[in-house]
Amino acid sequence: MSAPEDARTTRTLRDIGQFGRYAAELVSRGRAAYDQDLMLQLAAEAIILRVGEAVSRLDPAFVAAHPAVPFRQAKGIRNLIAHEYHIVDPNVVWGVLENRMPALCRQIDEIIGRGPDL
Repeated sequence: MSAPEDARTTRTLRDIGQFGRYAAELVSRGRAAYDQDLMLQLAAEAIILRVGEAVSRLDPAFVAAHPAVPFRQAKGIRNLIAHEYHIVDPNVVWGVLENRMPALCRQIDEIIGRGPDL
């Protein structure tokens, strides 16, 4: 990867990490608050949408070089929420934020920690 591509990839990965922190903040409010507050549910969906959008900006070669990172799944759930919003299950969205997002962010932190070669 060239230096500009490296910079773009690093910036995109950091963006995903930031969205992961937003997800953790939302989850810290608790499941009961999420279940009772439509705005929290919509915020959760927006976080997932942004993660999926960020993933779509990653170079396909970079994604292919990191098969253990669930980039395809992140993009897939983004597409589901964006295009099939009428069937989105709040339980699934919560599960993604509570269980999947922290693991994704740990993997991304590991990649960023590798330095310029990514």
